[in-house]
Amino acid sequence: MRHSLLIPFIFSIVCVNNSLGQQADLDSLKQREILALKTEMRNLELDMATGEKKFKRGILVATIGYSVTIAGGLMLGRKYDDVGKVLLVTGGTTGIIGTAMMLDSFKYLGNPYRRNQHIQNSKKSLAK
Repeated sequence: MRHSLLIPFIFSIVCVNNSLGQQADLDSLKQREILALKTEMRNLELDMATGEKKFKRGILVATIGYSVTIAGGLMLGRKYDDVGKVLLVTGGTTGIIGTAMMLDSFKYLGNPYRRNQHIQNSKKSLAK
């Protein structure tokens, strides 16, 4: 009679202990996942801020360049024709450089596939 009561008691203790251990592992896994997501969000915010600054600089340079081009075009055929030609070339070159700067700023948005690979690699390193 004693053994018949003892076996279910021991079995229940083992089951409760096992479920508590699994719950702790699950909580730890959730915390690691949250930490990985927060890190990824910080990196994304930094990339966006960097890209925004470079994009705004590109807009400024392109605007100045194309404004100089317009001024050079207005000077053509008048008293300062030679200056107008120089301003056309200089402004056009500056405008193209500014446009290239704007296009270059998009590299900070990143490739979604590359980002997913980075997330998976960070999860693997956290699991170790």
